[in-house]
Amino acid sequence: MSKISDAFKNGKAFIPFITCGDPDLETTGKIVREMAANGADLIELGIPFSDPTAEGPVIQEANIRALSGGITTDKIFDFVKALRADVTVPLLFMTYANVVFSYGIERFAAKCAECGIDGIILPDVPYEEKDEFAPVCRKHGVDFISLIAPTSENRIAQIAKDAEGFIYVVSSLGVTGMRSEIQTDIAAITAKIRENTSVPCAIGFGISKPEQAAKMAAVSDGAIVGSAIVRLIAKHGKDAAPAVGAFVKEMKQAMQ
Repeated sequence: MSKISDAFKNGKAFIPFITCGDPDLETTGKIVREMAANGADLIELGIPFSDPTAEGPVIQEANIRALSGGITTDKIFDFVKALRADVTVPLLFMTYANVVFSYGIERFAAKCAECGIDGIILPDVPYEEKDEFAPVCRKHGVDFISLIAPTSENRIAQIAKDAEGFIYVVSSLGVTGMRSEIQTDIAAITAKIRENTSVPCAIGFGISKPEQAAKMAAVSDGAIVGSAIVRLIAKHGKDAAPAVGAFVKEMKQAMQ
């Protein structure tokens, strides 16, 4: 049983996302601590990449800001290690296959385990190609998180059966970003998942308001929010931590 499953033990899990190094690592640390203090059950840490294909403009711009500031994968590993001195909630990396390939899959997974990362999400790795990564991650005790999208259809059962940690359910087609309404039949997807696994599932892409989080949590085990948080950081810069903390608190309360 991985540490990630602990995030789902106390009701519906709220999972915020942040891009590491936007605007700098010191601010990222303050924001992560505010998130943890205000009810975040699991935190996704984005490792910036120059071509983040799953991201909309808000998170793309955060990647550019972080990379322009000189962020590197090694700096992020050191940052997480320091973060683990007082942050106990499960932590995930979200990045892209090229970042892990260029670092070395074995080396990357070993460093994740060493610094206290519990799982990784690579949105550009299809289910059929996960065997290049998942066994290496498993060897180091790091969960390789599976994604299920509205287009997964007849692959949902197989993906669910192989899943570990939790399943990231993509609410809508397209890239990340805030949406006024989520029209996908999420309940049908989560019902199919639950027929095939006891691994929890959380919904991401497009959630930005408390009522959306509550609605998604009602048919799943949690909600994931990225763009709305990254937009707050873009607005407040180095002073973003209190605003993000208040947002996390509001979203978490709405899901109870």
